[in-house]
This record gives sequence, C-alpha cells and structure tokens, in this order.
Amino acid sequence: MSDANSFPYATHLNVLYSALQLVDVPRLVEDCKDQWYNQTLSQVNDSVVRLGIMQGEYHWHKHDNDDEFFFVLDGEFLIDLEDRTVSLKPWQGFAVPRGVLHRTRAPARTVILMVETAAITPTGDA
Repeated sequence: MSDANSFPYATHLNVLYSALQLVDVPRLVEDCKDQWYNQTLSQVNDSVVRLGIMQGEYHWHKHDNDDEFFFVLDGEFLIDLEDRTVSLKPWQGFAVPRGVLHRTRAPARTVILMVETAAITPTGDA
C-alpha cells in the first residue's frame, strides 16, 4: 500500500466539516496555496466527499477495493485510462471503478469534488 506522505501532494484525510455545518468551498479554494491539494470535507455514511484543487499530474495508480467519482467545479480535469483519456469540464462527472489503472491531470488550476469510501488510500494500492 502506498503512503500518502511519500508523494508531493497535500492530502488531508481529517473530516473538516461535521454534519449540520455549512461547507464553504469558495473560502477553501481561495485560501489554497498548494499545487495538488486534497481535503476531506464531510463523511456521509461509509463514504467521504473530498475537495481537490490541483494543477499538474498525479501518478498512475489503482484502488483494488474502492470506486471513485470525480466532479469538476472549475477548470478542466483529465482522467487517463489505459485505452483513452476522459476530459471533464465544469459540471461534468466520471466514475472510475475499483481495479482500473488511472492517472489524473489538470492542465491549469482545477477544482473538483470526489466521492469515495472513507477507507480509500488516495495515492492508490500497491
């Protein structure tokens, strides 16, 4: 299993907002200075909603036991699969099923939401 700290990404797995709290995404985006930022916003049952703010490339990886859903708020988000690249614009989403090798990229600063299980290792499984 990969260690989230061994990659140059600011990954925050703590739940920032509890139930019944307002989630202030614009403030988080404005305050973010990291090139690749991942913050857990809220937990919903066994899943979490995460905010991603990124520019550049993530590494190739897969999740053996977990699906991921990406939803773009601002910018362009590319998901490289072994046989194609999916390009997401604002208000578009895409699910990557468990076990599928993928790499994500953002040519310019992009803001996304991710929905995945709370147990997922964001950097992927070995």
